[in-house]
Amino acid sequence: MLVLEYKAVVKKGQAIAIDEAIRTSQFVRNKVLRYWMDNRGIGKKELYQYNTHLRAEYQFVNHLNSHACQASVENVERAIKRFFANCKHNKPGKKGYPKFKKHSRSVEYKQSGWKLHPSKRRINFLDKKGIGTLKLLGK
Repeated sequence: MLVLEYKAVVKKGQAIAIDEAIRTSQFVRNKVLRYWMDNRGIGKKELYQYNTHLRAEYQFVNHLNSHACQASVENVERAIKRFFANCKHNKPGKKGYPKFKKHSRSVEYKQSGWKLHPSKRRINFLDKKGIGTLKLLGK
């Protein structure tokens, strides 16, 4: 596996767009978690269908890359599985009931939504959030 570590040079408008993408990712996670809390017994399929419903209902969610939205749903799904696994194994103390996120610091772009320049000195974010191309510093 090849790991590249860079520092991004961000303009003010790009920083605002990145913050908006992070807030959108947090919004999707919290809405999916609330949907799970209100509808006990639903599974993974219903969570992803609700994500599709959110993308249709809210324009700002639709502007975020679909894989980034799915990553937020995966985070909720992982928290739910961990909670039930802790309950099943009678872990002492608190079981880790899934909580709403208040201060998210990242958005996860998996395989799409971005493109690394061949020189590996720039990265271009392709979704409609308006982040654009960031200059990368490092080796």
